[in-house]
Amino acid sequence: MAVASVPRRRFGGGDLNGVLGLVVDNLSLLAFMASALVGIFGMPADLVFRRMFPGTALGVLLGNLAYTWMARRLAARTGRSDVTAMPLGIDAPTSIGMALLVLGPAFAAYRHAGMDDVAAGEATWRLGMASLVVMGLLKFVLSFFGAWVQRSVPRAGLLGSIAGIALVLMGFLPLVEIMRVPVVGFAGLGIVLYGLVAKRRLPFGMPGVLGAFLVGVLLYYGLGPTGLLGTGYHPPGPWQWRLGFPWPNLGFLQGLPATVPYLPLILPFGLLMVVGGINVTESARAAGDDYATRDILLVEALATLVAGICGGVAQTTPYIGQPAYKAMGARTGYTLVTGLVIGLGGVLGYLSNLVELLPVAVLAPILVFVSIGITTQAFEATPLRYAGAVVFSFFPAIARMLAIKLGDPTIVDPARFAALYADTSHGVPAMAVIVILGNGFIITSMVWASFVVAMIDGHVRKAAGIVALGALLTAFGLIHSVEPIGSVYLPWNLDGAARAMVWPFVAAYGALAVVLLLLSLGGGASERALPKG
Repeated sequence: MAVASVPRRRFGGGDLNGVLGLVVDNLSLLAFMASALVGIFGMPADLVFRRMFPGTALGVLLGNLAYTWMARRLAARTGRSDVTAMPLGIDAPTSIGMALLVLGPAFAAYRHAGMDDVAAGEATWRLGMASLVVMGLLKFVLSFFGAWVQRSVPRAGLLGSIAGIALVLMGFLPLVEIMRVPVVGFAGLGIVLYGLVAKRRLPFGMPGVLGAFLVGVLLYYGLGPTGLLGTGYHPPGPWQWRLGFPWPNLGFLQGLPATVPYLPLILPFGLLMVVGGINVTESARAAGDDYATRDILLVEALATLVAGICGGVAQTTPYIGQPAYKAMGARTGYTLVTGLVIGLGGVLGYLSNLVELLPVAVLAPILVFVSIGITTQAFEATPLRYAGAVVFSFFPAIARMLAIKLGDPTIVDPARFAALYADTSHGVPAMAVIVILGNGFIITSMVWASFVVAMIDGHVRKAAGIVALGALLTAFGLIHSVEPIGSVYLPWNLDGAARAMVWPFVAAYGALAVVLLLLSLGGGASERALPKG
């Protein structure tokens, strides 16, 4: 039976709201990446804007075009006029993680090895491309096994690990940037909390993100020239057309060997997006738009893969919140327009100018809100009895944040850092413990949350098996790498001092596994599964 054709509006007021929200989300992440890479690590701005941005923006363009087409196909098949496209954009946690944990430190390491800024930037760019290709391939393969992935790792482990990133990297570090220009940043943060956390209505029904954005810009450029913001104000530079065409190239092949030390970060980044894609597809289905999960995941994977081959360094993902866009009246026009605005902006260069016009203090409140939302979701989407497992999974991320700050040469002198790291006069040095605990923190968080969940459910032998897996991962540096940069290794190839630090951590996991096995044999630790709820 044929479905009657229903007139479908291509673009309306709801789509305009959707464009504002989706464009600002993507723009804020690009601005943060640029601020981190150029402002914190000193990477050449031209390389970031002409090489990294175009390929990254291309992934957003292609993904949104595909999701727009999927939505219009669904509308035609069902005869409905209220189908809302799945929103796609640059992923927040992993993009910030790539900037602060992979690209920035890699650039610093290349510079320390004697490369000049341009050569170090080129090498870092190739590493970023290769990382994106690795993530895209992983997501492509796992898109056919999404349900298995979702079953294998407890939700507390998946959401807890990403919430740890959100809390300390997306939340705390941007909060520091807010407080560096507090008049601007704190006002914007207050509006975000008012409109998006407290869910209060802003004047004229203005979206909370747009309201915070406008107030921050007005305060920054209104007070800055008067000197009231002190050294926090920097006048904008002249407009530049930084053309950059995202042509496919094989630079990622040269960067592939450099990805090996960063695989404990790169692989979980890809895994998290697969599970996130499954969850957001279920969310859209619950809201009335029944997309095929595999199609959503394949588009996400291919957009990331193409972006990497064409020079991108940040992966795309379907955004949480499709039901919210549907509620505001967005249909299929908003994803089409967003894809064009971001994609063409990367090619024509106006994205870089917008990024330079928007200080971090204006954009950081949006990232703080995202961190609050992700962290809150980790508790709301898991049963209450697993809350302890979620909290326990945060600690490795906190250690990683401390390691980032302590490893900053402007905070701790490198010679002092090395001396503290090697001082074994009172056991394993505290500096080494912080760094080792933070290395591979995403996988560590999954392992920690998973074995606690197993214990909560009464599966103590399963918990022992998960802990034993942790021992194996530790031996090869996939978690708790004893190398300061977090690289993986064969333990027998390490020097004596490093090898002496590996085995205590391996033994710690082994001892806990044995203890859990013994407990599972006792009457007080039965293997019963506790009631669900």
